[in-house]
Amino acid sequence: MARHLYTKDEVRQMVKDEDIRFLRVMFTDLLGTIKSVDLPVSQLDKLMDNKIMFDGSSIDGFVRIEESDMYLYPDMSTWLVFPWGADHGKVARVICSVHMTDGTPFSGDPRNNLKRVIKEMQKMGFNSFNIGPEPEFFLFKTDDNGNPTTKVNDSENYFDMEPADIGEDCRRDIVLALEKMGFDVEAAHHEVAPGQHEVDFKYSNALEAADNIQTFKLVVKTIAKKYGLHATFMPKPLSGINGSGMHLNMSLFTQDGKNAFYDENDKNQLSETAYHFLGGLMKHARSYTAIVNPIVNSYKRLVPGYEAPVYVAWSTSNRSPLVRIPNDRGMGTRLELRSADPAANPYLAIAAVLEAGLDGLRNNLPPVHNVDENIYDMTVKERKNKGIVNLPDTLHSALKDLADDEVIKSSMGEHLYQSFEEAKTREYDAYRAHVSDWERQRYMEQY
Repeated sequence: MARHLYTKDEVRQMVKDEDIRFLRVMFTDLLGTIKSVDLPVSQLDKLMDNKIMFDGSSIDGFVRIEESDMYLYPDMSTWLVFPWGADHGKVARVICSVHMTDGTPFSGDPRNNLKRVIKEMQKMGFNSFNIGPEPEFFLFKTDDNGNPTTKVNDSENYFDMEPADIGEDCRRDIVLALEKMGFDVEAAHHEVAPGQHEVDFKYSNALEAADNIQTFKLVVKTIAKKYGLHATFMPKPLSGINGSGMHLNMSLFTQDGKNAFYDENDKNQLSETAYHFLGGLMKHARSYTAIVNPIVNSYKRLVPGYEAPVYVAWSTSNRSPLVRIPNDRGMGTRLELRSADPAANPYLAIAAVLEAGLDGLRNNLPPVHNVDENIYDMTVKERKNKGIVNLPDTLHSALKDLADDEVIKSSMGEHLYQSFEEAKTREYDAYRAHVSDWERQRYMEQY
């Protein structure tokens, strides 16, 4: 999905040529929720002059009411036209960054924050941090009122070829919509669990990848709704089956366009840069878990038996560890973080793993815990002897690890970290106070 930074004249011409009537101006809040303002096309010049104002105090994790005026600065390289809504004229989308009234970038904007961490990376001599995401999602039937049920529309398995049903049609239309919007879709298939799907699109640089993830979620939910289905990126919507992950394939590229993770002379064909970056991912794994697995439900997925990683280890030859090194080498050399899930705010998640890797480079950290056998088959003693620790098993535990890690906290900056910690503590406290059906079924008669 190659980007072009459109000029004002180019945008005006596209608006005229394609009969665009509305502008959807989008940004992302602390929790990863897409926020948008719809503008009539008459406001185009005002938008391109950075004069669209909004109330930042109404957005999660932004500012107090006394400092609420904020501006949306459009990134015109994100301009695209939605392949729907033509009845009343087409709708164009542009992603914005949030700025203060004095024009400075707002530090509480997750997109601005990722830009900041990317600049740190560039100061260390790298050109880009490429991310290839693999977001999974479920399609559920809706009731007569359009509300989601817990009923999936198929009983297929991984890579199954479905009969022509509503889920397959929906997934095909998702792919077609993405391609019309410029996505380079590499694969689309049914996943392991009934009702679960995956659409993989080509890697891109960190900021573009985060933008793409947000756009992808919007497209999936919009197309699903047209089919009378509800698409959810909730990590574990149903008990007893696999949850949804969002594996992050990552690689660093040098100023001259070479993959910094590749070294043909190493036994694994990995460079020192790759090993030290991996060392950072290992060292800070428990700390960035709160960011890449940010909701209470995320930890229902990170349990043994359902293919999600549970242990902090890496391998070139099996899929049970936290980080896997896929077989591709040369320009395709990459590290695959398997713990992240699609509930994560992609801007914060990518910034966190990049900062972890950069810390590994700054301090020449060794990539401990290379494990080629299946970790799930090991005993507790065997894992202990190899120094393999578990990922946090609750959001509460993950937040404690994050609080103790200045490197990963710095990946968010003070404003975002404080807002994140407060929001997630409230979330976990609400969860702790809730009495579930499982508890009533388990204990009501017994006690």
